[in-house]
Amino acid sequence: MPIRRRMSAAARLIEEVRERFGAKAVVTDPADVEPWLTDWRGRFHGAAEAILSPASTGEVAAIVALAAEHKVPLVPQGGNTSMVGGATPPADGSALILSLRRMDRLRSIDAAAGMAVAEAGMILADLHARAADQGMRFPLTLGARGSCTIGGLVATNAGGTQVLRFGTMRSLVVGLEAVLPDGSVHQGLSGLKKDNRGYSLDQLLVGSEGTLGVITAAALKLVPAVAARAVAWVGLAGPDRALDLLRLMQGQTERVEGFEIVPGDTLELVLKHVPGNRSPLEGKHGWHVLIEATSERHEEDPSALLETLLGQALERGLVEDATLAASEAQAEAMWRIRDSISEAERAEGQSTAHDISVPVADMPRFMTQAAGEVERAFPGTKASAFGHLGDGNVHFHVRAGTRASSDWYREAGGAISRMVHDLVTAAGGSISAEHGIGQLKLDELERLAPPGRLNAVRAIKRALDPTG
Repeated sequence: MPIRRRMSAAARLIEEVRERFGAKAVVTDPADVEPWLTDWRGRFHGAAEAILSPASTGEVAAIVALAAEHKVPLVPQGGNTSMVGGATPPADGSALILSLRRMDRLRSIDAAAGMAVAEAGMILADLHARAADQGMRFPLTLGARGSCTIGGLVATNAGGTQVLRFGTMRSLVVGLEAVLPDGSVHQGLSGLKKDNRGYSLDQLLVGSEGTLGVITAAALKLVPAVAARAVAWVGLAGPDRALDLLRLMQGQTERVEGFEIVPGDTLELVLKHVPGNRSPLEGKHGWHVLIEATSERHEEDPSALLETLLGQALERGLVEDATLAASEAQAEAMWRIRDSISEAERAEGQSTAHDISVPVADMPRFMTQAAGEVERAFPGTKASAFGHLGDGNVHFHVRAGTRASSDWYREAGGAISRMVHDLVTAAGGSISAEHGIGQLKLDELERLAPPGRLNAVRAIKRALDPTG
C-alpha cells in the first residue's frame, strides 16, 4: 500500500489555488520565486514556497479566505520597491507571497470628473502615460515610477517630489477596493465626497503596509496636464535661507510644486561619481535648492513668475545666485542631479539612510544641528540631509568615510540610526516620513512610539486580522 505524504498547510493552499484558478495563479519554480524574496535594497532575505498571483478581486478574496482557513500567512507584494523590507516574506518560509502584479488594468478614467480607477498592480509610469493621453496627470512621482505599483503606493502612503502642492498618496485617494483578512471585500470606489457612515476604512488602509487588508484597486484624483513648467537652481547660505525663500514664494503663488534642498557636499558627490552631470551654477555654495513651478494654462508663464520671485529673493539677500533652465533639456539636467544622489552616495561608500520628518519650521535648525551631533558622536562620519524641505521630510544620511571597515554598517549602523531617531523624536518628528515601517523599523517603532499609539495600532490589527 503506497504511503501518502502529508501535505503542509501551505502546500494544500497552493494546490487548491492552482486547481481553482489555473497554473498562472501559482508560481513555484524556485528560479521564478527567488527574485521576489529579497528587498530592493538587498538587506532582507526571505523564503516562500510559492507566489500566489490572482487576476481579479474575486480571486484575491477567495485566496485570502482559503489562507485564513488553512492559517497560512500572506505577504502582499506589488513592485517590491519597498525601502524598509515591507514586501519581503519572513526568512522561516512560513508565509506565501500574494502578488498583485497581474491585476494591472486601468478600469476607468474620467477627465471631466478628474478621476481614474486603477488596479493595484498597475505601474505608476503607465498611469502617468494613460492620464497624459486624456490631457490629465496623476500628480505623484518618484524615482521608482517605472516599477512601483499603485497598490504599493497606497499601502505605504507614498510621497515624492510633488507633495508640497498636492499632498501624499492619502490626499490623492478618492476611494479603495480591498480584500479584508477574512476574505470579505470592501467596496469604496464610488468617489463619494461625503460619507459619514462611521470610520473611514479607505483612510485606515492607506499607509497600513498590507497589514490590514489587500488593496486591489484605487480611485485616484487627476489634475489637468502641465502646459508649461519652469525649473530653477538656486545657491544659498543655509537651510534657514531656503525656508525663507519657500515662504516668500508660497506667499505669492500656489504654482510651486517642487522644492528640493541639496547640501553642497552632496552636489559634489554627484559631480564626482555620476557622469553627465554638471553644476548649474558657476560658484561654490553651501546649499542648493531645486525649484519647479507649473501652469495648466498656456497663457500663464511660470518662467516669468519664478524670475520675478527669485529677483525679490536676491534683493532681500535670501539667495546668493540662481539660474533658470532655458530649455526642457536643461530642466531635465537639473532634476537628474537630484535623482542621482542615491547613486552617488552608494558609489562613495557605506552609509545609513533615514527617512524622517520634523515640523517644517524646525527643519533648518534640525538639519544642521543634528548633523553636527552625529558627526561628533561618530568621528570620521559625514552627515547631511536632502529632500523635500517644504513638507518637513528630508533624507538624513550618514556616510561612513573612507577609513571605515567593510563591516561598518553592521558595526555602527544600528547605533547611528538609534541616535538619529532619538534626535527626531526629541524634535517632535517621525522616524518614517514616507517609506513606512516594514521590517527595518519595527524595533525602533516599539522603542520610540508613545504607548497610546502602539496600543491603538495593535488593537486595530487584532480586530481586523485576529489570526495574523
